[in-house]
Amino acid sequence: QVQLVESGGGLVQPGGSLRLSCAASGSAFSIYVMGWFRQAPGKQRELVAAITTGGTTKYADSVKGRFTISRDNAKKMLYLQMNSLKPEDTAVYYCNAGRYDSAYKYIPYDYWGQGTQVTVSS
Repeated sequence: QVQLVESGGGLVQPGGSLRLSCAASGSAFSIYVMGWFRQAPGKQRELVAAITTGGTTKYADSVKGRFTISRDNAKKMLYLQMNSLKPEDTAVYYCNAGRYDSAYKYIPYDYWGQGTQVTVSS
């Protein structure tokens, strides 16, 4: 099992930046593929970015070039650097522990944090 706690959300103007953090505790953090998801009001939760244990990353098209996912396995930390934020990035952001299937599709395990609100507004 792994427990996850997100932090770093807040209110930011369009074009601004935020850095989200996710602290993990419990069993071996380093064995999981880790992902950041977000859920806006009235919408389904979507995968924003994912990173393997070795640091290979992938991103949703909507955030490519603006967001950067990273991890520190020794500290059991996951990060999401968000730049050039847009109002459509407004959502609750969640970190998750999961895996890739044979088709390189991210499969979330039922390990979720409580979420952190990101609001992009002038």
